[in-house]
Amino acid sequence: MKAMIILNPSSGKEKAADYAEKIEETLRNQYDDIDIRRTEKEGDAAAFATEACVALYDAVIAMGGDGTINEAINGLAEQAHRPALGIIPLGTVNDFARALNIPLDPYEAISVLDGQNLQPVDIGKINEHYFANVIAVGAIAEASYSVSPELKTRLGSLAYFMEGAKSFLNGEAIDICVEHDNGKWEGQTFLLIAALTNSVGGFEALAPKASVNDGKFHAFIIKKMSVPKIAALIPSLMKGELQESEEVEYIRSSFLNVTSGKHHVVNIDGEEGEPLPFKARVLQSHLEVFVPENGK
Repeated sequence: MKAMIILNPSSGKEKAADYAEKIEETLRNQYDDIDIRRTEKEGDAAAFATEACVALYDAVIAMGGDGTINEAINGLAEQAHRPALGIIPLGTVNDFARALNIPLDPYEAISVLDGQNLQPVDIGKINEHYFANVIAVGAIAEASYSVSPELKTRLGSLAYFMEGAKSFLNGEAIDICVEHDNGKWEGQTFLLIAALTNSVGGFEALAPKASVNDGKFHAFIIKKMSVPKIAALIPSLMKGELQESEEVEYIRSSFLNVTSGKHHVVNIDGEEGEPLPFKARVLQSHLEVFVPENGK
């Protein structure tokens, strides 16, 4: 049995080496060979994960934030052999870990590996890239790129919320066309957000009907509206009732094709992605992930 630990040394407030040592100690109960790979630049985590697939590793343990997890998933996706994926969350938001009830405390997350309890989960494919959690289009999504690392460290997911609120209040809307399982939607929107899980930007109630392997995107199109209506929408967002608002179009679909007449860039798992148009689809139950037993 072989396992690979992919470690982002810049995550975890310089405790990453201690966490790696603890993971290695935990994995010794199950695996004969354990390799530790440290990322140095963008793309390393994806390359290491693909190497683990080709070499027929049994498990890949990714340590880092949502960006590192996203890279590891891109390395694993659609390979002939896909090792089980372990997640040790060391980032600001850690949406994928939240959705799978993986503890946000790194040492508690490491203890999950000892149980060897696996859950099949969906991943998304957008054009030729893969993602674990969410894609978004609109000025609010693009505003997240301007959040500084210092602000993310200080405020966590609240930093993204603050930048998004500024865009909302500026009243910036975009024209888009969205094709989906049940037809097509066209119009002006402040934000299109399509989630694979219930946790988006640290808000665990955004898509309460989403499960990690239902084979569907849960998409919310927030239509153009006045500032008072925007303010009235916030409680619905916090309570997980967004889909019930008249100002929101809720779409449940296995695919989304999105176009726009102007230049807009899609946000993929919190990172700047590629310009529209895009085609996205769900790869159902595509990866197996280590999760707590009984979901706790």
